[in-house]
Amino acid sequence: MSLPQGVFSTIPNMVCKLNKSLYGLKQASRQWFAKLSNSLNFLGYKQSSHDHSLFTKSNHCKFTALLIYVDDLILAGNDQSEIDSIKLHLDSVFNIKDLGTLKYFLGLEVARSHQGITLCQRKYAFGLLSNTGFLYSKPVMTPMVKNAHLHQDNSTPYHNHVLYRQLVGRLLYLTNTRPDLSFATQQLSQFMDNPTTKHHQALTRVLRYIKHYPGHGLFYPIDTTIQINEFSDSDWALCLDTRKSISGYCMFLGNSLISWKSKKQNIVSRSSSEAEYCALASASCEVQWLTYLLRDFKVP
Repeated sequence: MSLPQGVFSTIPNMVCKLNKSLYGLKQASRQWFAKLSNSLNFLGYKQSSHDHSLFTKSNHCKFTALLIYVDDLILAGNDQSEIDSIKLHLDSVFNIKDLGTLKYFLGLEVARSHQGITLCQRKYAFGLLSNTGFLYSKPVMTPMVKNAHLHQDNSTPYHNHVLYRQLVGRLLYLTNTRPDLSFATQQLSQFMDNPTTKHHQALTRVLRYIKHYPGHGLFYPIDTTIQINEFSDSDWALCLDTRKSISGYCMFLGNSLISWKSKKQNIVSRSSSEAEYCALASASCEVQWLTYLLRDFKVP
């Protein structure tokens, strides 16, 4: 690390040796993950080459998976003794806090029943509505007006660009369990640099839609087939500013929705068939990645 201000040395190009990494330093996150991953590798866990935050350990019919997000971890598996062992080891090295059965993680609420698992962001949605003053607003049934296409128009610029960006950013995080908001959020995120009153009006409609369905989420049933089903689609040159098409896809593992996206294409398609093939190519890459990830979970 560079010499701090006030420290002088007669030796040119001198640096300080960093003995302990602290929060806020440039190398802090790298050093933290290196120590954590080395500790897991020492216990026989294998880091996935397709998702570097995923560590797995298998022994015959027993399987344990560990997912990392900065310093928050999720443990899952069918070997309770291994789960207890890894928790004791991590506590001895890092002094962890065991929160028990997974119920809440990074704003995601997890509910279990004899039928399956439900994921939603109900608390996050209510917090968004409360902070924006839409908690008691009149709800609407759809996130966007039918056949409405947002574009850079000549309407009055919205007076608070920072607020618009903050709200769109919070909507982006809400799409982790709300695929019904993906297209509307994709449309709104195109005008972060110069939003107008019409764009803000479209944003408020999305908030009123969330008010109507605050607890919408994803359901993963217990009885389902282990088979990937892919659906993709595209419009053709409906962006009035660039004439680019928008791709969309969703992936199902049996009856469970596990991946989705709505994104503007990088090129201008010269036909509707070309736009469809671009959407299909993007979806095929996602399917290929999911097959690699399933292999890490020992699912052929």
